Amino acid sequence: MPLKEVALFLSIAGVVGIAIGYYLRYLITLGKKGSMELEVKEMLLAAREDAKKITADAEAKASQTLNAATIEIKEKENKIRQTEDRLIKKEDLLDKRQLDIDKEVDLIKEKANEIRVIRDKADKLEHDRLAALEKAARLSAEDAKAEIIRMLEKQNEEDFTVRMRKLEMQGEEMLEQKAKDILAISIQRLASSVASDFMSSTIEIPSDDVKGKIIGKEGRNIKAFERATGVEVLVDDSPGAITISSFDPVRRHVAGMALRELIKDGRIQPARIEQVVEKARQDINKTIKEKGEQAAYECGVVGLDPRILLILGRLHFRTSYGQNVLQHSIEMAHIAGMIAEEIGANVQVAKAGALLHDLGKALDHEVAGTHVEIGRRILQKFGAPEEVVKAMQAHHEEYPYETAESRIVQTADAISGARPGARRDNVENYLKRLGDLEALANSFKGIEKSYALQAGREIRIFVRPEEIGDMEAKNLARDIALKIEKDLKYPGEIKVTIIREMRSVEFAR
Repeated sequence: MPLKEVALFLSIAGVVGIAIGYYLRYLITLGKKGSMELEVKEMLLAAREDAKKITADAEAKASQTLNAATIEIKEKENKIRQTEDRLIKKEDLLDKRQLDIDKEVDLIKEKANEIRVIRDKADKLEHDRLAALEKAARLSAEDAKAEIIRMLEKQNEEDFTVRMRKLEMQGEEMLEQKAKDILAISIQRLASSVASDFMSSTIEIPSDDVKGKIIGKEGRNIKAFERATGVEVLVDDSPGAITISSFDPVRRHVAGMALRELIKDGRIQPARIEQVVEKARQDINKTIKEKGEQAAYECGVVGLDPRILLILGRLHFRTSYGQNVLQHSIEMAHIAGMIAEEIGANVQVAKAGALLHDLGKALDHEVAGTHVEIGRRILQKFGAPEEVVKAMQAHHEEYPYETAESRIVQTADAISGARPGARRDNVENYLKRLGDLEALANSFKGIEKSYALQAGREIRIFVRPEEIGDMEAKNLARDIALKIEKDLKYPGEIKVTIIREMRSVEFAR
């Protein structure tokens, strides 16, 4: 068979196959379309049945809800109707009560009018009776009363006078006895021991060989120690002891602490002495702070400024007529508190006023004015309560007694100072004389410091070398001696020693 015919036959066969394929596909599509329409009809029927069922259920639920709401509304209407019935009954009851009250008010008004009429009649009868009596007696009511009082006074004048005098005497006796009882109870409750302050302190030493170290070569060590501390060191034949003498208790304590430390350390030389003395002064300042805080705590006085307590602690090293001022103040605070309790005054104010009454004595050698005025300014500066200031400022009658606590403080001061052995007047005068001697020397220019020694028979004066030369030192000693002769009264003679020392210090690096 030729190739063209074969190709033609294949082409015809392909066309016929394609036509047959499309026809078969068409027949299949018609079959599927019929089945889909059937499914849609079935789904539509099912949906209609579901819609009818849902509608029926909704209508049933709506009917039930409507019935429940109708029942609830009927119940509320019944309750409202019952409430209205109760309110109507209460309103009727209130109307009846109001009517009864109105009737009672009208009745009370009638009774009040009747009482007013009766009272007016009684007043008129009383007035008429008094007028008749005055007419008969020819005296008014006031004149009759005055006449009766005069007659009674005249008849009982002597009895009244005797009775009043007796009551006055009894009152004075009772008050005086009460005051004595309060003071006696306060003194008896305190009853603390009294110890006078001394002018010297004894330092124990391990052996007499230490005395040579303390004196030093040509007395160099002891002179440096006396210069640094301002005390007099007495090294005599007393075994195992060295005596430190000074009228100033602070200097004695500083010197005692420093000397014990030097003896313990064993290195006694001028440079070491100055270091130890400076450390002892710092330790004494700590002691002063502790003493002030301890005194306030012991007396139960709280709320004071720390600076006031620091000044208060300095009184531990201050004496008045041989009596330690801080111990005297603590004793006074206890006595004042007891008296305040007995008479009903402010215990805290009385204690604080008594504890701080001599505060100015801690600075009276540094600040001008009486110790009362100095203490008053200190308390006001550091914010102490005004009632405490009033309580302390009147204990020497420099200020008026403005409060009961001020009188209590003055009384406590008198009790503490008047106790047997508490004070020695000659000691106070002696200390004042030594203080005046140092103050006189310090009044000159160029003076660094001065110390009264030998019970006031010698004064050592250290001058600033850059201001006072050797020739000027001799003239200064003469001027001071002349001024002492002129201004002070003293037995015997006073030795004036001027010490001028030049130091040059350099460091090798």
